[in-house]
Amino acid sequence: MASKLWASKAASSLKISVFHRGFATVLKDFKYCDSHEWVKVDGTSATVGITDHAQDHLGDVVYVELPQVGTTVTQGASFGAVESVKATSDVNSPVSGKVIEVNEELSNSPGLVNASPYEKGWMLKVEISNVDEVNSLMDSEKYSKFCEEEDASH
Repeated sequence: MASKLWASKAASSLKISVFHRGFATVLKDFKYCDSHEWVKVDGTSATVGITDHAQDHLGDVVYVELPQVGTTVTQGASFGAVESVKATSDVNSPVSGKVIEVNEELSNSPGLVNASPYEKGWMLKVEISNVDEVNSLMDSEKYSKFCEEEDASH
């Protein structure tokens, strides 16, 4: 009986150590949603993608569904989906506006979302219709704390 208890304790401490694998990368000058999307604002345009934390939890991404250029997106509403070996997840827009560019590379190389979530794995660029919306998003510090709390509760 004691060995079973030891084994379950070892397993639970093992699970905890997995979460602290150098913790997910969070970039300072980006803003974040609680649904794990990031946005990098440059004047009135914004680049959008999913965070390192999100891609890590999803596992290997096998397909990315993106909207057409010219589509209107709304803050907090889904604009597409990411399909991984584990699940399909909606991707929500951190800002409202019009899609001015989509990352065509992702149709051939969806794994860029895993390999380079903040650089090569970006999803779309949006012409922001209301720059004030950005103020409602989390900064890197708040987002890191949010991820830690979310992981601890699972």
